[in-house]
Amino acid sequence: MTTSLALAALRGGCELHLPGDADYDPARTPWNVAVDQRPAAVAIPRDVEQVVAVVRAAVADGLRVAPQSTGHGAGPLGEQVLDDVVLLRLSELTGVRVDPAARTATVLGGTLWQDVVAAAAPHGLTAAHGSAPDVAVIGYLLGGGLSFYGRTHGVAANAVRAVRVVLADGSVVRADAEHHPDLFWAVRGGGANLGIVVEVEIDLLPYAEVFAGMLLWDRARAAEVVPAWVAWTATAPESATTALRIMSFPPLPELPPFLSGRDIVVVDGAILADDDTAADLLAPLRALSPEVDTFARIPAAGLLTVHMDPPVPTPVVGDHSVLGPLDAAGVAALLEQVGDGTAHGLMFAELRHLGGAVARPDAGGGALSHILGEFGLLCVAVAPTPQAAVAGKAAAFHVVRAMSAWSRTNLIPTFAESRVDTGRFFDGEDWARLCHVRDRYAPAAVFVANHHL
Repeated sequence: MTTSLALAALRGGCELHLPGDADYDPARTPWNVAVDQRPAAVAIPRDVEQVVAVVRAAVADGLRVAPQSTGHGAGPLGEQVLDDVVLLRLSELTGVRVDPAARTATVLGGTLWQDVVAAAAPHGLTAAHGSAPDVAVIGYLLGGGLSFYGRTHGVAANAVRAVRVVLADGSVVRADAEHHPDLFWAVRGGGANLGIVVEVEIDLLPYAEVFAGMLLWDRARAAEVVPAWVAWTATAPESATTALRIMSFPPLPELPPFLSGRDIVVVDGAILADDDTAADLLAPLRALSPEVDTFARIPAAGLLTVHMDPPVPTPVVGDHSVLGPLDAAGVAALLEQVGDGTAHGLMFAELRHLGGAVARPDAGGGALSHILGEFGLLCVAVAPTPQAAVAGKAAAFHVVRAMSAWSRTNLIPTFAESRVDTGRFFDGEDWARLCHVRDRYAPAAVFVANHHL
């Protein structure tokens, strides 16, 4: 399409890339490089005023706006038609301020979790961050956010105390419990459907150190480890938030020997307890003689790397579901798909332990203040080619479908790697209320989110 004068006039101020420009392809490419998103333009603002200018210019041109920071979860956006969309990359709008007395952090639009954790650490504080250091804060928070602090402190969205939002008319508002409370409620779950969130204020957590790490076995031990961990989670206290993954690594020289070319089972996470209590809790899993055991008291910042998420942009596809309690038949069904000797075609299949505070609605929370279910099931495949993407999606779907007898109807926004019915993220009444608030603040669907309402 031809971009009109309003958007073109941004050149010389906000960084702008149009199809055919030399830098258009690098600018449009997300962290998940399997996603081929082709917007009408890519704008990279450096301050809030430039964000406002982009929104106003896009609306004047009859275009929509899709905010994106890193693009870890870009899959659902890439499946949408974007030829009338300005991709607003917030990667240059960054910064964090910590108020140690109030135990809060104020975080700008595209800031990464590693920067927030680094700023909080000198004050003996940390945050309810995700499992990778290079994930952007705001997208994760407004999609709920599952952290290794979750079973004690709930979904990360409940830590948000205020947001600054650029609305469809270009105005900038602060929303909190007293100002625009309906917008504040809706954006915590509805995210970019309501506007461009350029700043959040969040509560920090009072942990300078945590007892965290991983246990690792060869995948030949899956038939022992998986049922033992599932049984262990049934009585684990809310202080323990862990995940189990069955993982496959290619034989790459840059990988450490204990991973390169290996199929493994990993249990990792954090236990918010003293060392003796945590050790007693882990004893049944350690009794299975893992070949690697890194659980120990570490600086809280070290929790960012425990999960071994890819450190560089990676092409991935996947599928997920939320599971209820797993009986022996459910464990057997999972092992049939991804246990030792199965041709699963996945980089990993993960069970994330939910429950505890994750499952409890927060009285002051937003549209997504809790997630019901016992486990989040996430299946991910590497997709370096379109053909591999098709095969990877099929492999992930096959595992999810095999677990359907134990699946719930709800889904997790930050686990959804493709377009889904977004009503499945919310309770029915909350879904209706969210759509009503969206229509008030973002008429004509000006904003395009990964998970578009």
